[in-house]
Amino acid sequence: MPRPREFDEDHVVAALRQEFWDKGYAATSVDDLMRVSGLGKGSLYGAFGDKHNLFLRVLREYNDANDRMLRERLASVPRGIDLVREFVRGPSCDSTGTSARRGCLLANSTAELAARMPDVAAEARRSYDATAKVLAEAIERAQREGDVDPDADANQIACAVLAAQLGVVALGRTGMDVDTLASVAESALERLLPSQGR
Repeated sequence: MPRPREFDEDHVVAALRQEFWDKGYAATSVDDLMRVSGLGKGSLYGAFGDKHNLFLRVLREYNDANDRMLRERLASVPRGIDLVREFVRGPSCDSTGTSARRGCLLANSTAELAARMPDVAAEARRSYDATAKVLAEAIERAQREGDVDPDADANQIACAVLAAQLGVVALGRTGMDVDTLASVAESALERLLPSQGR
């Protein structure tokens, strides 16, 4: 019988995620992964596969957690439009700018890897499709609540909102000051949701 694992897998995956997020895929070495996980190479690869497979697992779990968080938030916000606003404003919400400069693991990874790693591109599409679906549900709810034009195409607006938020994420990575970043987010919301309630 195989020996039971003597480590907390969720804890290890969380540590590996932080390392990939801070450094990016290419700059994260196997030695880095061993250091932050506390595992030897054999244990690390035995549990998770090679660096590429390990990264894909980390990315999928990150994306799935974000999807769950968005869905839970949609269920709890007072109005559907609130989720859309929070989503676009999110990158500018840390007054120190640290979160904005760090960016989003998915967006960072897509920019770094999608052109040369089809499986990363496919994972990005899967995750962005899921996000757009939640946003569309929020917009449809906002339409029912009178905050968005009921004749507008919720799916098109959702994709535009996603694109706008990714733009805010990208600008945040450049070190743009938080006030300017927040202004960009508000301007995007004004243009994408012109009939939103005040």
